[in-house]
Parts: sequence; structure tokens; C-alpha cells
Amino acid sequence: MNNLLKKAIAECLGTFVLVFAACGVAALTGGSLVATALAFGLVIVAMAYSIGRISGCHINPAVSIALFVSKKMTLKEFAVYVCAQLVGGFLGGLAIFGFAKMAGLQLAGDASNYAINFFQDGLNAGNIFASLLVEIVLTFIFVYVILNVTDEKNEGAGKKAGIIIGLTLTLVHLVGINLTGTSVNPARSIATAFAALIFNGTTDALAQVWMFIVGPLAGGLLAALAFKLLHKEEQQ
Repeated sequence: MNNLLKKAIAECLGTFVLVFAACGVAALTGGSLVATALAFGLVIVAMAYSIGRISGCHINPAVSIALFVSKKMTLKEFAVYVCAQLVGGFLGGLAIFGFAKMAGLQLAGDASNYAINFFQDGLNAGNIFASLLVEIVLTFIFVYVILNVTDEKNEGAGKKAGIIIGLTLTLVHLVGINLTGTSVNPARSIATAFAALIFNGTTDALAQVWMFIVGPLAGGLLAALAFKLLHKEEQQ
């Protein structure tokens, strides 16, 4: 099998699991802070040690764009990764919302009670700027840690990288869930926004999803720039 195709399948699978399992926990527990944060972190740990050796386990366009601008991916690889992540996330969203619908569970209602992201309810109504900053900062922290612990010159991280990354994602969710629902991942937000539209007929998440594309991508880019600036001498 073509190597890039294998990576695409791995990214699709990993993003599917992320949305299905972690967003599923958020949806089915009414947005429980601790349970949801742990679910996202645990999924990252599981996937890092499952598909990490195949694709690097990005399962997030914000991570991929950071690695692309860091010249660790080609443009073709970046495009394939993002497409695979979007497909996997969409399938994961369809699965969790669809299974819930089949089981007679209603996931509609206040955005803070299920798996979508939001900014009008999380902070003062209409405070778009603050919510955007939240997503940029949280994604910056997450991606900057990833770039450091996966750097080949960081011998101290090694086999612990997956655990460190998972704990970091748990941390940013603990901070951000009550603010924006915590995206830090455009694929995750797009997936659940479309799933909410398809199964619940609600358009609120889809109308706000631009925030959770722009914010995480900006945070990922800033993390890559900060990493390049702070580690410039190490890379020479």
C-alpha cells in the first residue's frame, strides 16, 4: 500500500476515534468538565501509541499546519492529512449523533451540554474577540508542547511523548470547556457542527464554526513560529 495512503487512513481512523469517543463523552455526560477533558486526553494517548508510528498521529489540522510551516511536511502531505482528518471527524460525528438518535437519546439543547463548540454562550454574549483569543492561546499551548516533545533533539521526551501530549490536551480542555467548549481542532468542530445540523436540525454550531477554524489554525501557526524562534540555534 502507498505510504501516503497508509498515513491518510491512519489520520482518518484517529480523527474518527477522537470525535466518536471524546465528543461522545461530552455529549452523553452533559458536557461534564472532568470526564470530557479526560476523554480527549485519553484518546490522544491511545491514538499516539496506535497510529503514531504510521502517521505521527496529528488528527488535527492545527497540528498539521504547524508541522507544514516547520517544513516537516510537504504541501501534498499537508493537504492529504487535512482531508483525511475532515473525513474521519465527519464520520465520527455522524456515528455518535446517529447512534444516540437510534437509541432515543436527545443531544440537542444548550450548546454547553453536548459536543459542539460555541462562543455566544461560553463568554459574555457576542464576545467574539475574547473567545477567539481563548482558542488561539489554548491551541498555541497544545501545539507548542507537541513540537517540543516530538522534536528528535528532545531526548528526554522519547517514548513518553504520547502521554505528555494527552495530558496537555486534558489541561487545555479543563481550562477551555466552560469558555468555548474547547476546540483547538477544526476537524473536531466541523464534524460535530454538521452532525448537529443533520440529526438535530440546529444551525447554531455551523454558524459559529468559523471561529473554531480560524482560532486553532492561528494558534498552530503561532506555535510553529515560536518554536522556530526559540529553538533556532538548536536547529542549526
